[in-house]
Amino acid sequence: MSTFKQFQLSKEIIGAIEKLGYNEPTTVQTEVIPALLEGKNLIVKSQTGSGKTAAFAIPICERVQWEERKPQVLVLTPTRELASQIQQDIFNIGRYKRLKVEAIFGRSSYERQAYNLKQRTHVVVATPGRLIDHMTQKTIDLSMIDTVIIDESDEMLAMGFIEQIENVMKVVPPTATLALFSATMPAEIKTLATRYLKDPLLIEVKSENKVTQRIKQQYYEIPYDEKITVLEDVLTVVNPESSIVFCNTRAAVEEIAEALEALEIEVETLHGGMEQRHRTAVINDFKHGYFRYLVATDVAARGLDIADIALVVNFDLPENVESYVHRIGRTARFENDGHAISFVSSSDYRYLNPIQAMMDDRLVAIERPTQEEVLDAQAAFKATQQTKMKLKKEKGHDFKEEIMKLHINAGKKTKMRAGDVVGALCNIEGMTGADIGVISLLDVSTFVEILNSKGEMVLAALQDFPIKGRVRRVSKANETTYESDLKNEED
Repeated sequence: MSTFKQFQLSKEIIGAIEKLGYNEPTTVQTEVIPALLEGKNLIVKSQTGSGKTAAFAIPICERVQWEERKPQVLVLTPTRELASQIQQDIFNIGRYKRLKVEAIFGRSSYERQAYNLKQRTHVVVATPGRLIDHMTQKTIDLSMIDTVIIDESDEMLAMGFIEQIENVMKVVPPTATLALFSATMPAEIKTLATRYLKDPLLIEVKSENKVTQRIKQQYYEIPYDEKITVLEDVLTVVNPESSIVFCNTRAAVEEIAEALEALEIEVETLHGGMEQRHRTAVINDFKHGYFRYLVATDVAARGLDIADIALVVNFDLPENVESYVHRIGRTARFENDGHAISFVSSSDYRYLNPIQAMMDDRLVAIERPTQEEVLDAQAAFKATQQTKMKLKKEKGHDFKEEIMKLHINAGKKTKMRAGDVVGALCNIEGMTGADIGVISLLDVSTFVEILNSKGEMVLAALQDFPIKGRVRRVSKANETTYESDLKNEED
């Protein structure tokens, strides 16, 4: 069996990979990791759910030099949700190297992002629009960028980000490694690659176990005004443990959610009109299993790493094949089988034929559930609704169990440096540099992660142990403490 040790990675990266439960590299990881470690330009076509985030996250974390204060890696992604998820994935993989990973995207505090970018930042994960804002205001320095990753390249093009991407590429050093990742490979991607990639290596992962082959794909031909009724019947008869219902518009999302709630079916919604904080909370709650059914627009279709989605319903067929592939891919993550049902009304037929062609006629027409089937299934469906879901652990859960974040009542205004904190901690008996995580220096506060379940021991020791010549007030920190101190400094 192949392992990640074959790539000659540092002990810090191997330790994080093992903690995250990555055992054997996937096909795309086996091909991409050594290529990026060597700094090769890449065009990567790989299906959704194939592990491509770790494929680029592992080598960029390995290559980053901690001592450099300016960003060395730029990851561009089309949506805020994907940016946030990739930021967390890279942070977890680089945690033992104490890498600082900043996500910058719209509908989130620009001032907070600008403040964080002033600190030592190793990796920036960004949506193009907000990145351009920071470039215009000169609150980000891209002069030391060594690697650029463009994730979900096909969606970038579909969303009209090509001009922003070209503006970014004019600023980053021409020597930077560039890698394009995409689940599909339209002609525009190849044009972009020709323009910016010198001698790119094309990696096309042809899995023997394609996602679309693991998904039972079915559709109903029904009038539009009957879709909500059929949706209620389908959820009752199929009785999925969890489901995402995709719509093309925010109005449809709200209408469906209201109809399902009237039947006492607990649902949450996700669309572009929601505040970012609310969107993030909904995604996190869905990942953890706090509710069963999510009604969403395509903001939930791209790259969201949510395991065990039993059923995807396309209430509206998407307008392009690529979106269909990404939508149904939510139900077959991590080599699981899946189930996708689409509703096709008269206005949807123009989208059906291209999808059928791409799926090799795997999308099969079936008859809608009969009333007898619905009535027979109601008792079991109601029982499911009344049963709490088993809560799921998030990625990085094992990190959190062994990590304590400490708050030190001193910061940059008292000339505190990261080296002062590291030096003091390493002088505590039983502590080494490998036990120290990310250090965040603010004006009047410092936050430091203590790893390997040594937090309580260090907290006790620091009550009378000097840091930079003085005993400091040290306490356990939480996100509320950190956010409060950060906001005070912004103000």
